[in-house]
Amino acid sequence: MDSKQLEQRKKLIYDFICDEIYVPMKLKELAILLQVPKTNRDELREVMDALIAEGKVELTKKGKYVKSEKKYYTGVFSSHPRGFGFVTIDGMEEDIFIPADDVNHAMHMDTVQLTISPTTRGKRPEGVITKILSHGMNEIVGTYEDSKTFGFVVPDNPKFGSDIFIPKEYSKGAVSGHKVVVSITDYGSKGKKPEGKVIEIIGHRNDPGVDIMSLVKAYNIPVEFSNKIMKQVENVSNEVSTADMAGRKDLRDWQMVTIDGEDAKDLDDAVSLTKEGEYYRLGVHIADVSNYVQEHSALDVEAKERGTSVYLVDRVIPMLPHKLSNGICSLNAGENRLALSCIMMIDEKGNVIDHEIAETVIKVDRRMSYTSVKKILADKDEAEREKYRELVPMFEMMEHVAGILRKKRMKRGSIDFDFPETQIILDEAGNPIEIKPYERNVATKMIEDFMLIANETVAQDYFWQEVPFVYRTHENPDEEKIKKLATFINNFGYTLHIGQDEVHPKELQKLLMKIDGTEEEALISRLTLRSMKQAKYTTECTGHFGLATNYYCHFTSPIRRYPDLQIHRIIKNCLRGRMNAKKADHYEKILPEVAKHSSEMERRADEAERETDKLKKVQYMKMHLGEEFTGVISGVTSYGFYVELPNTIEGLVHVTSLKGDYFNYSEETYELIGENSNKHYKLGQTVKVIVAGTDEIVRTIDFELADE
Repeated sequence: MDSKQLEQRKKLIYDFICDEIYVPMKLKELAILLQVPKTNRDELREVMDALIAEGKVELTKKGKYVKSEKKYYTGVFSSHPRGFGFVTIDGMEEDIFIPADDVNHAMHMDTVQLTISPTTRGKRPEGVITKILSHGMNEIVGTYEDSKTFGFVVPDNPKFGSDIFIPKEYSKGAVSGHKVVVSITDYGSKGKKPEGKVIEIIGHRNDPGVDIMSLVKAYNIPVEFSNKIMKQVENVSNEVSTADMAGRKDLRDWQMVTIDGEDAKDLDDAVSLTKEGEYYRLGVHIADVSNYVQEHSALDVEAKERGTSVYLVDRVIPMLPHKLSNGICSLNAGENRLALSCIMMIDEKGNVIDHEIAETVIKVDRRMSYTSVKKILADKDEAEREKYRELVPMFEMMEHVAGILRKKRMKRGSIDFDFPETQIILDEAGNPIEIKPYERNVATKMIEDFMLIANETVAQDYFWQEVPFVYRTHENPDEEKIKKLATFINNFGYTLHIGQDEVHPKELQKLLMKIDGTEEEALISRLTLRSMKQAKYTTECTGHFGLATNYYCHFTSPIRRYPDLQIHRIIKNCLRGRMNAKKADHYEKILPEVAKHSSEMERRADEAERETDKLKKVQYMKMHLGEEFTGVISGVTSYGFYVELPNTIEGLVHVTSLKGDYFNYSEETYELIGENSNKHYKLGQTVKVIVAGTDEIVRTIDFELADE
């Protein structure tokens, strides 16, 4: 019986069992009633077994078939390399745990049907996958291995738990060691491996940049732009025309600068500041990208699909082609540029007492770097101050105003995570030669403060205008995670006040202030961040927990984020008096999908960035095997504890490598305790470790404790 016949017979018999006149009966009785000959009863049994496997039919203790009363759910399966997995169901707070025996051949990212078990072995609900509705991974990135008569690909993603068989004629000439993209032609079954064909050879695994490009392909991040888009971009002018400037507020005589990293090429925000009587006039001027990317154009469709630029350790994959992002849309010094400006009047307490959002034309005076501004303000560097002497008074005023804005934000409870990001320095061949913390400074914080107040001001303005909009929202943390955090920080002598099962952002802010400058600051900051939910884009203005504000959006980076570009269009329609009922209805229809897709693309970019960083960290530690480092315990589990080094690299000390005792995991205090020695390993503890092993495929680092 082929699969088509099986599906037809399943439907026929299931419809019969669902009929009101049906009574429970055995296979023999069912066969007689359905007039199935004795010679075909094995086929009937196959159909019934398939219906039982799907959870649609149950077999009673007396061997009779009845319709199952179980409720079915649909979700996306996330596989674990050890065989078990989790299913995410829309609208459910918690993922459903699927034991290895109940996965039923589902693969990573498959959409599945499942039932939820009435009993569980742990805290999380458990389920059984009854049917694979569709496969989520059609293409796999991996390493090709050749043999005489066939080849196979070892997937880079350990969650895809099987090698893929490649018939020789579908190898595309790949040789052993080639990183390839494989299209799956057959997902296999019990005892039979999946099959596929090579559709792209990325390069040899030892070639520079191939490791990162393999990750880019694995996350399905588009790199090249189509010819159609590039032709469209060719037609964009390199100069701002007089016609484009018509009707705009002319700010070209305002003193303004861009402040970015030394290697930044897409400069999408400029700032200006003057004192007007007792108030400060702060201008945040954002490149008017929407002037060059028309809605529904091929360029717009591509930008929407990408959602965001992706910043990897060795390259940037832009949302828009370089001619736009580094050219006419970049606020290059000395050039006329179109902008959307948020001009705010701010008092000495940090209140925005008045503001204007306008289409403008600007001309930036100087392109500044964070390093230069830090030298001017923090280091009081004489040479740097002389070089930019006409700008120094504005920078000093900016430092003052940023301080006022930060103080006001802190007062209301905004949480400022001040732990260092990772800076990875590569050589020309793409090998990591140095990894160190990337510290924020007075200049980076200043620009953050100005962008935050502009984003808040724009969001509040358009919320009260009651027009369709895209907000940046951040829900309150999960109660269980906050309780875990409270237990964590108890190890360090800190407490967290949780009122009526929720925490106010001010409580977390107080905690971060208490740990400021301590050895455990970076660790507790990260643990606090992990206890919070992810911010996302929504069409409802539900507030931002981390910033302790009711109104927030992303307005300041339309070159690299699609939601910013989208709300620029909305703002311009409002400014030009075009936001009529038809326009509003159009935005009401498209914005929910824009918000949802942009959030998903942001998560994809974040994961790709995180994984490329992890890969380079593993490669770096591979060069330091056997060496000793001092670090801090940053996480404790039943299988061991994680140790973070001062350079931000994290590795696992497996419980089986702990010598001389058997260690039990205490769930209440999140520590490992020796049965005989009563030795404790807990969060924040300083330990010396030796680099014992690395794995580039799963991107893990193994430590062992140095002899004490």
